[in-house]
Amino acid sequence: MPVNLSAPRAADLRPVAGVRIGVAEAGIRKANRKDLTVVLVDAGASVAGVFTQNRFCAAPVQVCREHLAHGAVRAMVINTGNANAGTGQDGLARARATCAALAHRLDLAAHQVLPFSTGVIMEPLPVERIEAGLSTALDDARPDNWLRAAEGIMTTDTVAKACSRQVELGGALVTVTGISKGAGMIRPNMATMLGFMATDARVDPALMQQLAHDLAEGSFNRVTVDGDTSTNDSFVVIATHQADNRLISSLDSADGRALQMAMLDVALQLAQAIVRDGEGATKFITVRVEGGRNGAECRKVAYAIAHSPLVKTAFFASDPNLGRILAAVGCAGIDDLDQAGIDLYLDNVHVAANGGRNPAYREEDGQRIMKQQEITVRVALGRGSAADTVWTCDLSHEYVSINADYRS
Repeated sequence: MPVNLSAPRAADLRPVAGVRIGVAEAGIRKANRKDLTVVLVDAGASVAGVFTQNRFCAAPVQVCREHLAHGAVRAMVINTGNANAGTGQDGLARARATCAALAHRLDLAAHQVLPFSTGVIMEPLPVERIEAGLSTALDDARPDNWLRAAEGIMTTDTVAKACSRQVELGGALVTVTGISKGAGMIRPNMATMLGFMATDARVDPALMQQLAHDLAEGSFNRVTVDGDTSTNDSFVVIATHQADNRLISSLDSADGRALQMAMLDVALQLAQAIVRDGEGATKFITVRVEGGRNGAECRKVAYAIAHSPLVKTAFFASDPNLGRILAAVGCAGIDDLDQAGIDLYLDNVHVAANGGRNPAYREEDGQRIMKQQEITVRVALGRGSAADTVWTCDLSHEYVSINADYRS
């Protein structure tokens, strides 16, 4: 069961003017499940994306990068059940054939379509099933289909992930809606995740790539489930320019900051939902590292804690074996780290002071915190004023079972 995460309601998800979504059951890997989604974008929209840093990136990621370079994106096609990764030139041909098939039905050029895939790696993409399902997905296309789309992109997720916000920009109401999927093979840069966010705000197209990058850095690049970086992760941001706000020509303007804050709120909700729904997760853990010389070293320490199997299994067992956290800090690769300057807190419990056990710490206090579903680990490095935060989950027996049985 996900950690304090409820399924979204369709009534809470706001349509975005200029975006329509259709979903179909194409039988890509299993029958009787939503596995094919099309997103249709009105002419004049701006689209930007950020993608996995895994060098063995999937065919659809490679094709998306090519097509975004052309601009004028008008549609997206998303399939689950098959990642089309580790498939070589044949995989690229199949990804391009999928784009061409949708483009033909919409009277577009193939480069105006972006493909996305998620699922099993190193298996041929069943293009014929996708092509056969496109008509059904297109017939289903409508503005209020965000929840069905969130359900249609799920793989090992147990809960659909979707969120909306509205904000006033100079008296004009602007809408932001997004969906994501992901539960395993999740670590920063980005993860086995797909994320799609749209706003009707008018934003200078020249700002879109920076906006997408900044949103990912503040959200999806701050979560980790198991430390594995996927071949397929993609996060796409769409601005349809159909709201009545004045054109945002700077992200540092008042309207730019307000829009970015609303969009980051959505992105954070979606990113944290991935961790809350982490495969087999029973705990949602915030790791906050303070007192670093810069943000980069704070992140290194935070991820060393968040990726440690020993730390994560201790959280699953509710075992306050908290020396494991200090050991993880020492493995972070901070060469001149002075352990005498380190303090460790579990929520409000001061566990370690000046690199050793706090004389006032009592194990029953640590046990009480470890039994909670939501826990904050705070490490003070005593080296400077920088700080950063990542979010993770525990590592349970169920994680092993899910991934052992994934292809069965």
